[in-house]
Amino acid sequence: MIKGKAVFAIAVSAAMLLSFSACGDGGSSSADSATGSGSASSMKRPQPTNVPKACTVNGKTLTLGVVSIDEQTAFFNQLNTGIKDVATIAGAKINFVSGKDDAATQVTGIENLMSSKVSALIVDPYDMNALVPAFKSAKSAGIPVVSVDGQVADASSYDAQVGTANKEGGAELASHMLKLSGGKGAVGIVGALNSTIQIQRQQGFEDAVKAGGMTISTVVDGQNQADKAQTAAENLLTANPNPKYIYATGEPALNGAIAAVKSQGRQNDVQIVGWDLSQTSASGLTAGFVKAVVQQNSFGFGQESAKAAINLACGKTVKKDISVPINIVTAENLKKYSYFLKES
Repeated sequence: MIKGKAVFAIAVSAAMLLSFSACGDGGSSSADSATGSGSASSMKRPQPTNVPKACTVNGKTLTLGVVSIDEQTAFFNQLNTGIKDVATIAGAKINFVSGKDDAATQVTGIENLMSSKVSALIVDPYDMNALVPAFKSAKSAGIPVVSVDGQVADASSYDAQVGTANKEGGAELASHMLKLSGGKGAVGIVGALNSTIQIQRQQGFEDAVKAGGMTISTVVDGQNQADKAQTAAENLLTANPNPKYIYATGEPALNGAIAAVKSQGRQNDVQIVGWDLSQTSASGLTAGFVKAVVQQNSFGFGQESAKAAINLACGKTVKKDISVPINIVTAENLKKYSYFLKES
């Protein structure tokens, strides 16, 4: 997830909701074999297909209430762009709320959206436990709930889940790390211990690299913020004078690790793998010290969650679990995924 400007994720206070009218894929994974390098490309993001037409709900235009995690990360902005793409085609309205990296703020946002009588909710939950009561309240009020990206502990509290198998994605990156290391040596981890999703990614990676013969040297907590992740990564490098490998569990962690390696001039002796493509990690791929980055289809997350929410609001049945595949981006296939860098 990419630190960047906010486009569609709009912060609102407990007393304010800003309405935007938009009228007018446990995921599989693949290491893409397309060739090409660099970040410049004329490719554009895939547009949504099979978009349902928005129905009228209680005599009013169907309105989606969307609660994101924050408005600084391009991943979330791109997810919201995917939602808006679908809403525009379907003829739905949207109310966006930023959770500001805080579960309590997300709960307040859900309550406000319920009060405004949205037709369905799309929520990227910051905490797997704290959001469950709010999800249940919405369902009890007859408002369908789609959980996107993150998961909550009680599957009965939501109607559909759109996302990626994070633990399996961590294991796939571990396979790249094992190829780099030959199954030898230690790897440091820059994580986010306040993020359920990133803990799952850490667990999947740790289990796989340990099974492959590597050890974990140090785990540091970047708290899902790039500046704190950089400080944590610098501490990791200082505590381990001769580190060769770093795994980062999310975009802030990855960007922080890259900044730390560069600040200490360690690009020639430290190799990094991590999650979520950004301009920073793309530059690292091109430079050669970042070796592989998981890229989730952020636009696809938004598109699939919006389609599910619209169908649910119109009384249709959707799959409980909707998978959105991941791809592994390397220097060799970077060009194919450059639209993630150009759009937010």
